[in-house]
Amino acid sequence: MQAIIKYPLLTAFLIAPASASASDEAFEFWLNPSISTDLDKNTGIEIETAQRFRSAGDGRVDTYFARFWVNQKVSDQFTLAGAIEQRINDGGSDETRFLQQLSGKHGVFRSRMRLEQRFVEDRGGRLGLRLRPRLGVSVPLDAAGKWSFGTDAELFLTLRGTSAGGDTGLTGLRTQYKLGYEVNDNLSLSAIYLRQQDFRDNRPDRVGHAPLIGVEYSF
Repeated sequence: MQAIIKYPLLTAFLIAPASASASDEAFEFWLNPSISTDLDKNTGIEIETAQRFRSAGDGRVDTYFARFWVNQKVSDQFTLAGAIEQRINDGGSDETRFLQQLSGKHGVFRSRMRLEQRFVEDRGGRLGLRLRPRLGVSVPLDAAGKWSFGTDAELFLTLRGTSAGGDTGLTGLRTQYKLGYEVNDNLSLSAIYLRQQDFRDNRPDRVGHAPLIGVEYSF
């Protein structure tokens, strides 16, 4: 049995809506520890958590979530996974999510299709649906395969909002750029730049920039 601990140490997340004044900006810190283990050569489980610290004075509350994943390798290229998530927002409007996703590796290309069912408190038990397709590449940078570079883009397609009259259609775009280094068989490091853009009807888009340091240790 192999256990893998992934711990992106700290994310500084700067919210900067397009055409917005300085008062609309906020500085955030994110933590995203997770731990996983293999049950057999094709099946694994993972507990993923996140802590997102924000400034309530800017109208953005702290958010915390925990996900329990079950992963099943269905072929050499594809892995099927499902999860349940509990998300807590300071001040209420907590959320429960169910997630299903199919991840693929195709040479240097990477793909992922995720479907989310979302339930937010105080919204009458309304079911929100969101589809998140992602496509990217991961390329080795040296002959030994220790260094790698990856990038991907992910769309947020809201099929049904969590509240009546909420935005639907293409509501977001997330892009990432990652430089990875495998220190040894047990330890790998990564530096990631993430850009998140939320498309909002009749309002300026919200754009965020997130530098992220990742540490992954297996034993």
